[in-house]
Amino acid sequence: MNVLKEKYQKAVIPAMMKSFDFKNVMQVPHIEKVVINIGVGEALDNPKALDAAVQDITTISGQRPIINKARKSIANFKLREGRAIGVKVTLRGRKMWAFIDRLMNVSLPRVRDFRGVSPESFDGRGNYTLGIREQLIFPEIDFDKIDKIRGMEVTIVTSAPNDEQATMLLKLLGMPFRKV
Repeated sequence: MNVLKEKYQKAVIPAMMKSFDFKNVMQVPHIEKVVINIGVGEALDNPKALDAAVQDITTISGQRPIINKARKSIANFKLREGRAIGVKVTLRGRKMWAFIDRLMNVSLPRVRDFRGVSPESFDGRGNYTLGIREQLIFPEIDFDKIDKIRGMEVTIVTSAPNDEQATMLLKLLGMPFRKV
Protein backbone atom coordinates (compact mmCIF):
# COMPACT_ATOMS: atom_id res chain seq x y z
CA MET A 1 0.00 0.00 0.00
CA ASN A 2 1.18 3.52 -0.75
CA VAL A 3 2.59 5.51 2.17
CA LEU A 4 0.36 8.52 1.44
CA LYS A 5 -2.81 6.41 1.26
CA GLU A 6 -1.86 4.79 4.55
CA LYS A 7 -1.33 8.25 6.05
CA TYR A 8 -4.80 9.25 4.79
CA GLN A 9 -6.41 6.25 6.47
CA LYS A 10 -4.53 6.41 9.78
CA ALA A 11 -4.06 10.15 10.39
CA VAL A 12 -6.20 12.27 8.07
CA ILE A 13 -9.56 10.53 8.57
CA PRO A 14 -9.49 10.76 12.41
CA ALA A 15 -8.25 14.38 12.34
CA MET A 16 -10.93 15.45 9.83
CA MET A 17 -13.67 13.65 11.79
CA LYS A 18 -12.63 15.48 14.94
CA SER A 19 -12.19 18.96 13.46
CA PHE A 20 -15.38 18.99 11.34
CA ASP A 21 -17.44 16.91 13.78
CA PHE A 22 -18.33 14.22 11.26
CA LYS A 23 -20.45 11.36 12.61
CA ASN A 24 -19.53 8.85 9.90
CA VAL A 25 -16.23 7.95 8.22
CA MET A 26 -17.95 8.23 4.83
CA GLN A 27 -18.47 11.99 5.37
CA VAL A 28 -14.71 12.59 5.35
CA PRO A 29 -13.62 14.05 1.99
CA HIS A 30 -11.22 12.03 -0.14
CA ILE A 31 -9.23 12.55 -3.32
CA GLU A 32 -11.20 11.22 -6.28
CA LYS A 33 -8.76 11.78 -9.15
CA VAL A 34 -5.82 13.81 -10.43
CA VAL A 35 -5.93 15.35 -13.92
CA ILE A 36 -2.68 16.44 -15.60
CA ASN A 37 -3.11 18.72 -18.60
CA ILE A 38 -0.64 20.25 -21.08
CA GLY A 39 -1.87 22.79 -23.58
CA VAL A 40 0.19 22.62 -26.78
CA GLY A 41 -0.79 25.66 -28.80
CA GLU A 42 2.36 25.37 -30.91
CA ALA A 43 1.07 22.03 -32.28
CA LEU A 44 -0.74 24.06 -34.95
CA ASP A 45 2.62 24.96 -36.53
CA ASN A 46 4.72 22.03 -35.31
CA PRO A 47 2.98 18.61 -35.14
CA LYS A 48 6.06 17.07 -33.46
CA ALA A 49 5.41 19.25 -30.38
CA LEU A 50 2.31 17.20 -29.61
CA ASP A 51 4.30 13.95 -29.77
CA ALA A 52 6.88 15.37 -27.34
CA ALA A 53 4.12 16.48 -24.93
CA VAL A 54 2.56 12.99 -25.10
CA GLN A 55 5.96 11.46 -24.32
CA ASP A 56 6.55 13.84 -21.37
CA ILE A 57 3.14 13.26 -19.79
CA THR A 58 3.43 9.49 -20.30
CA THR A 59 6.80 9.48 -18.53
CA ILE A 60 5.52 11.63 -15.65
CA SER A 61 2.22 9.84 -15.06
CA GLY A 62 2.97 6.28 -16.16
CA GLN A 63 -0.20 6.30 -18.25
CA ARG A 64 -0.95 7.12 -21.88
CA PRO A 65 -2.74 10.50 -22.27
CA ILE A 66 -5.64 11.40 -24.53
CA ILE A 67 -5.26 14.15 -27.12
CA ASN A 68 -7.62 17.11 -26.77
CA LYS A 69 -9.03 18.63 -29.93
CA ALA A 70 -10.34 22.16 -30.45
CA ARG A 71 -14.12 22.37 -30.03
CA LYS A 72 -14.57 25.44 -32.21
CA SER A 73 -12.62 27.53 -34.69
CA ILE A 74 -11.02 30.81 -33.58
CA ALA A 75 -9.68 32.88 -36.46
CA ASN A 76 -7.46 35.13 -34.30
CA PHE A 77 -5.50 32.09 -33.10
CA LYS A 78 -5.49 30.42 -36.55
CA LEU A 79 -7.34 27.54 -34.91
CA ARG A 80 -9.68 25.17 -36.74
CA GLU A 81 -12.26 22.91 -35.13
CA GLY A 82 -10.95 19.38 -34.61
CA ARG A 83 -7.22 20.25 -34.54
CA ALA A 84 -5.16 18.69 -31.73
CA ILE A 85 -4.20 21.37 -29.19
CA GLY A 86 -3.42 19.56 -25.94
CA VAL A 87 -3.00 16.36 -23.99
CA LYS A 88 -4.42 15.23 -20.66
CA VAL A 89 -4.35 12.20 -18.42
CA THR A 90 -6.62 11.25 -15.52
CA LEU A 91 -5.07 9.26 -12.69
CA ARG A 92 -7.06 7.24 -10.17
CA GLY A 93 -6.27 4.61 -7.58
CA ARG A 94 -2.71 3.44 -7.02
CA LYS A 95 -1.19 5.62 -9.78
CA MET A 96 -2.95 8.69 -8.37
CA TRP A 97 -1.57 8.15 -4.86
CA ALA A 98 1.93 7.48 -6.22
CA PHE A 99 1.81 10.66 -8.34
CA ILE A 100 0.60 12.87 -5.46
CA ASP A 101 3.32 11.45 -3.21
CA ARG A 102 6.02 12.16 -5.83
CA LEU A 103 4.60 15.63 -6.52
CA MET A 104 4.56 16.76 -2.88
CA ASN A 105 7.74 15.10 -1.62
CA VAL A 106 10.07 15.05 -4.63
CA SER A 107 9.03 17.39 -7.45
CA LEU A 108 7.73 20.53 -5.74
CA PRO A 109 10.81 20.92 -3.50
CA ARG A 110 12.93 20.90 -6.71
CA VAL A 111 11.30 24.14 -7.92
CA ARG A 112 13.71 27.06 -7.78
CA ASP A 113 13.04 29.47 -4.87
CA PHE A 114 10.18 27.27 -3.66
CA ARG A 115 8.26 28.78 -0.76
CA GLY A 116 5.14 26.67 -1.03
CA VAL A 117 2.12 26.44 -3.31
CA SER A 118 -0.64 29.04 -3.32
CA PRO A 119 -3.46 28.30 -0.87
CA GLU A 120 -5.85 30.33 -3.05
CA SER A 121 -5.98 28.03 -6.09
CA PHE A 122 -9.19 26.30 -5.05
CA ASP A 123 -12.23 26.59 -7.31
CA GLY A 124 -14.97 26.97 -4.67
CA ARG A 125 -16.05 23.33 -4.95
CA GLY A 126 -13.09 21.72 -3.19
CA ASN A 127 -10.85 21.11 -6.22
CA TYR A 128 -7.25 22.36 -6.28
CA THR A 129 -5.37 23.34 -9.46
CA LEU A 130 -1.62 23.79 -9.44
CA GLY A 131 0.29 25.32 -12.35
CA ILE A 132 3.75 23.94 -13.00
CA ARG A 133 6.03 26.02 -15.22
CA GLU A 134 8.42 23.33 -16.39
CA GLN A 135 8.36 19.57 -16.65
CA LEU A 136 11.99 19.35 -15.48
CA ILE A 137 10.98 19.30 -11.80
CA PHE A 138 9.96 15.67 -12.22
CA PRO A 139 12.96 13.35 -11.79
CA GLU A 140 11.66 10.95 -14.47
CA ILE A 141 12.23 13.54 -17.21
CA ASP A 142 15.68 13.32 -18.78
CA PHE A 143 17.06 16.83 -19.32
CA ASP A 144 18.91 15.84 -22.51
CA LYS A 145 15.84 14.40 -24.23
CA ILE A 146 13.47 17.38 -23.95
CA ASP A 147 12.98 19.64 -26.96
CA LYS A 148 11.23 22.51 -25.18
CA ILE A 149 10.24 23.47 -21.64
CA ARG A 150 6.50 23.01 -21.19
CA GLY A 151 4.18 23.96 -18.37
CA MET A 152 1.25 21.93 -17.16
CA GLU A 153 -1.73 22.08 -14.85
CA VAL A 154 -2.29 19.47 -12.16
CA THR A 155 -5.85 19.39 -10.82
CA ILE A 156 -6.58 17.45 -7.64
CA VAL A 157 -10.29 16.65 -7.56
CA THR A 158 -11.67 15.98 -4.07
CA SER A 159 -15.08 15.00 -2.76
CA ALA A 160 -15.03 17.97 -0.36
CA PRO A 161 -18.11 20.20 -0.63
CA ASN A 162 -16.15 23.40 0.05
CA ASP A 163 -12.63 24.83 -0.02
CA GLU A 164 -12.21 24.78 3.76
CA GLN A 165 -12.50 20.99 3.96
CA ALA A 166 -10.36 20.49 0.84
CA THR A 167 -7.62 22.74 2.27
CA MET A 168 -7.59 20.79 5.51
CA LEU A 169 -7.47 17.48 3.60
CA LEU A 170 -4.49 18.53 1.48
CA LYS A 171 -2.68 20.12 4.46
CA LEU A 172 -3.02 16.92 6.47
CA LEU A 173 -1.70 14.90 3.52
CA GLY A 174 1.38 17.14 3.44
CA MET A 175 0.75 19.66 0.64
CA PRO A 176 3.32 22.44 1.19
CA PHE A 177 1.05 25.52 1.24
CA ARG A 178 2.64 28.96 1.35
CA LYS A 179 2.16 30.92 4.57
CA VAL A 180 -0.23 33.81 3.91
